[in-house]
Amino acid sequence: MAAELSGGALNQIFLEARSHNRWLDKPVPDDLPHRLVAIARMGPTASNSQPARYIFVKTPQAKQRLEPFLDEGNKVKTMTAPVCAIIGYDLTFYENLPRFFPHRPKARNAFIGKEQRARTVAFRNGSLQGAYLILAARALGLDTGPMSGFDNAGVDQEFFPNGQIKSNFLCALGYGDACVLLPRLPRSSFDEIAQII
Repeated sequence: MAAELSGGALNQIFLEARSHNRWLDKPVPDDLPHRLVAIARMGPTASNSQPARYIFVKTPQAKQRLEPFLDEGNKVKTMTAPVCAIIGYDLTFYENLPRFFPHRPKARNAFIGKEQRARTVAFRNGSLQGAYLILAARALGLDTGPMSGFDNAGVDQEFFPNGQIKSNFLCALGYGDACVLLPRLPRSSFDEIAQII
């Protein structure tokens, strides 16, 4: 049985963590994306499908490729972040099921010729893995700035040109400048969004 996390850990990952728009001039070491993926890949996905695909945009040249597809309100946040992760999902994830789900050798067959089913599973589980990446980043001391607000089709053409991977969302990564954070916005109460039956 797992032990409950300390209050400090919960604060860092959830309760005091914030989405950042401005960044300190402090680089993200190259080993951190490797560590993030190593942690995020351990989160559960349906049939261990693992459809998420990541591109960590770090160099000035790569950022210039991304910039034209950003909504105006996301340009500064993204271009000044040390790294921006493109979180995508692989529509042909099921080709890996014989390796990732070996006790069900025919699991792959459930998706062959069933494009909508594959897309639904890929998007749902790729989204989960994107959330795991955010939590992993916070656990490793990074701040995050997840966002929509970009031209998915343009990003897909530029970064995933073979068409089998689709972009889901972006996440700026770095060390946030807490001095420019606005007060935390309200959250729903339990009774507004949940019930025990």
